[in-house]
Amino acid sequence: MENVYEKYGLKQVVNASGKMTILGVSKVSDDVLEAQKFGGQHFFEMSDLVLKTGQHLAKIIGAEDGVVLASASAAIAQSVAGIIGQGSMHHVYHPFDERYTNREIILPKGQNVDYGTPEEVMIELGGGKVVEAGYANMCSKEHVEMMITDKTAAIMYVKSHHAVQKSMLSVKDAVEVAHKHNLPLILDAAAEEDLKKYVEMGADIVIYSGAKAFSGPSSCLTLGKKPYIGWIRLQSKGIGRSMKIGKDNILGLTKAIEDYLEFGPETGDSMKKRLTPFVEDLNEINGIDAKIVQDAAGRDIYRASVTVNSDAPIDALKLIEELKKDSPAVYTREYRANMGIIEFDVRAVHEDEMKLIVNKIKQIMK
Repeated sequence: MENVYEKYGLKQVVNASGKMTILGVSKVSDDVLEAQKFGGQHFFEMSDLVLKTGQHLAKIIGAEDGVVLASASAAIAQSVAGIIGQGSMHHVYHPFDERYTNREIILPKGQNVDYGTPEEVMIELGGGKVVEAGYANMCSKEHVEMMITDKTAAIMYVKSHHAVQKSMLSVKDAVEVAHKHNLPLILDAAAEEDLKKYVEMGADIVIYSGAKAFSGPSSCLTLGKKPYIGWIRLQSKGIGRSMKIGKDNILGLTKAIEDYLEFGPETGDSMKKRLTPFVEDLNEINGIDAKIVQDAAGRDIYRASVTVNSDAPIDALKLIEELKKDSPAVYTREYRANMGIIEFDVRAVHEDEMKLIVNKIKQIMK
């Protein structure tokens, strides 16, 4: 097969940043590719394919219903639209009609994050109006509850490392507040790994990126209760038309989820074992100190955390810049670079690439 990198003049990328959209998210397995190939080379009644794959995935996970959508972002917009319209075909065709007045979506302030686009952009795309609860450094059940009005359509919660973690109500707290006031809870769990926990907790709509934890193609699995999932499916005739997913990716994600339920993700212990020699090699380089750390959101994910010392020849920001130069370019987790800290996520990095990273840093830090 021809070299795509050479043909289009692209850099080869070593993805040590995690399952990030800017790099194409995940690698897919041969079995998932085969499912995508079957989808791409055959025809279906698409409404039937969408309905039955969603129902199948919901059944094996233990949810009332489910639907495969194009992305987690699309799922946020379509969930909001579905809740505002409540199954009305008039709303599907006229999603921003002023007669639909219950549009407020309550979101903790510290969760209105930019994950590539702000949460509020997708909420507003679905016709919602963001009402922030609490403050940048804290949000309690009471903070959420005091924002509820007769115009509230839903409460939204973002379970993500991007969001504020300290002094924050839990998902269970948010479910309790929502249900106390007969409101649905939309949970953005895009990068989460547990497919059953939040459904069992009572969240009404749970949104998972298909390409992150589950190593599927570009897609999203949205699980939840009836009639909410039905209302979301209906959006394919409205705003969802601009966000439609292909048959190949529907079948690819379905296979990826089946495999994930059977085999699971790489364990934290496995990551720590692979990280140990990598961190030891990094600590041989002058000017940096490396250690193994757990994911900030508490998931069973471990990474190498590298601190660039004050007496190093360059700072963390410059190191990141240099790692991205030339091919292969090395991409890292940059969230704390202003504090001199870089993290390396090795879920998609094999042993030879770890050696390449070490050698590249050695050359840069000379």
